[in-house]
Amino acid sequence: MRIIAKRSLLQFSKFHPEARLPLLAWHEEARCAAWTAPRDIKARYASASFVGNNRVAFNLGGNKYRLIVAVAYRLGVVYVKFIGTHLDYDRIDAATVEME
Repeated sequence: MRIIAKRSLLQFSKFHPEARLPLLAWHEEARCAAWTAPRDIKARYASASFVGNNRVAFNLGGNKYRLIVAVAYRLGVVYVKFIGTHLDYDRIDAATVEME
């Protein structure tokens, strides 16, 4: 998959250094994946939540962080829409949030 907004992952990890390894591990796995449908994501990430609008919420770092992406399955593209702590996640609408 092609990941759009890797820079956002790196910027977030500057402020949350303990998130760096989980974010980079997720990025590498997603980059090497060939997701064609939600079931492909669920097969690898059982705790992933499908939140509407072709978006997926991933729990990272022992559920300390949330990553929301929009997936264009036919194009093979993943767009990073949100990265934050679990508390930050509770304050947003996962189906509509956009990176600032």
